[in-house]
Amino acid sequence: MSALSPSVIQAYLESRPRLVRAVEWVRGRRYRMAELSRAVQTGGLSGAGGVEALTPILVVIAHGWHDASIARRVAVALEGDWITVPPACRDAYQAILACAPELIVLDLRRQNRCGCLGHRHPVIRERPFAEPHETFGGAAIGEIDIAWQRVQAWPALPLQETALDTRFFEGSRLEEFRSRQWGLRLLSVFLHETHHLVFPDEAEDKVRGRSLAFYRDALSSYVEEACSTLSFTIDRSFSRME
Repeated sequence: MSALSPSVIQAYLESRPRLVRAVEWVRGRRYRMAELSRAVQTGGLSGAGGVEALTPILVVIAHGWHDASIARRVAVALEGDWITVPPACRDAYQAILACAPELIVLDLRRQNRCGCLGHRHPVIRERPFAEPHETFGGAAIGEIDIAWQRVQAWPALPLQETALDTRFFEGSRLEEFRSRQWGLRLLSVFLHETHHLVFPDEAEDKVRGRSLAFYRDALSSYVEEACSTLSFTIDRSFSRME
């Protein structure tokens, strides 16, 4: 049996009966694959060990056809933004990711009726993954949802974000800043819901504190790096910085 990979899952989805795929297509359901890298510390408390890379988590982003661009941005956040955040930010989640399911279905929706940014799902609802199949090879599967419009409007750190946004006021790097901010918000919510998926009995305050710390530290690191590489004579992005 082949290891789980985007190509294996794509082949499985395309191998289903034509009528099933046609109904799914008419309903507007689409799937996009992404992989989230993960690692685990080795060597225990002795400090003599290193970091062992684990098989990436395969994330199937289930979305409506009208949200294809958002699904693409989620994939970029999982595969691109994740590997660019400081190692300390990733390390805060490695023990959790090491225990996470090998395949996570991400139900990408615009809103949640309850107003939440996302949820973990106790059972798999997405039809192609709701029943065992030889393609999965017995791999653990989990499911979460993210309401992307809620995340986009989410004031995660109101005072800090307003201050940072002002520093990039009408500058050539404002769009870059907001794109990175958007990606880190998506990552933070994904990690938050994955934490709930792995440890469903963990207190919400503890889970929220970890995900907010990830977002705050990753965003601050990006801004510091941007400041260090900025040419004040050419780039006006920080024209209002005191």
